[in-house]
Amino acid sequence: MQLIDIGANLTHESFRPDFDAVLARARANGVTRIVVTGASAGGSRAALALARQHPGELFATAGVHPHHAIEYDDAMDELLRELVATPEVRAVGETGLDYHRDFSPRPAQLDAFERQLQIAADCGKPLFLHQRDAHTDFMAVMRRFEGRLGDAVVHCFTGTRAELDDYLQAGWHIGITGWLCDERRGTHLRELVRHIPAERLMIETDAPYLLPRNVRPMPAHRRNEPMYLRHIVEELARDRGEDVNATAAAVTETARRFFGLPEARGR
Repeated sequence: MQLIDIGANLTHESFRPDFDAVLARARANGVTRIVVTGASAGGSRAALALARQHPGELFATAGVHPHHAIEYDDAMDELLRELVATPEVRAVGETGLDYHRDFSPRPAQLDAFERQLQIAADCGKPLFLHQRDAHTDFMAVMRRFEGRLGDAVVHCFTGTRAELDDYLQAGWHIGITGWLCDERRGTHLRELVRHIPAERLMIETDAPYLLPRNVRPMPAHRRNEPMYLRHIVEELARDRGEDVNATAAAVTETARRFFGLPEARGR
């Protein structure tokens, strides 16, 4: 089994003490490539640095999460354009809208989102998207760029069937995390994942967040990490009624094509 984690926040400070061990555990559990999420100016720079330190294994995105949208200015736009021009950065984002927490004012979120969509339109790289409690505005902004963007993935999908249908009809991909394993708020995903075509489905940990609640043994520190991607694909295969190896092969090939990644080493 060879897996690709399409979204891991490996620049998070919790990984600093044992970063090499985190990668070793990921490899031991079949995770051969990881896309490191860039969600701020500093985080995007750091994601690129990690990708350069681990060529062929780590890749990066560059973007500004809606939580940081208030920080978006012309200098930020110029920096993101420089970062996405590098070969290690495989997607624009994490970008989108988050009305659940509203850490940045909504007008600032909308402005930062549109400016990053323009970057994606200009560079042709795919989009790594975030949407929470903002579906109507999210779709309205995306429609304004219809026909000008490449591929897109709505990462960490936790939404409704109607939202899923909108994303699939738009031709976008869906990222599934350990939210699937949350008996308090993720049970609806158990049914919804059956409706995602294999060629649109990818998996991610969103580490260090969203540790699957049913993983055993449960780590004392509660930090999620890429090694648990294997658990997610096992749960996903069960819910889709598929052989786990077939599911793993499908989501890995979809991710490889989406991000333009090389074949895993040793294949």
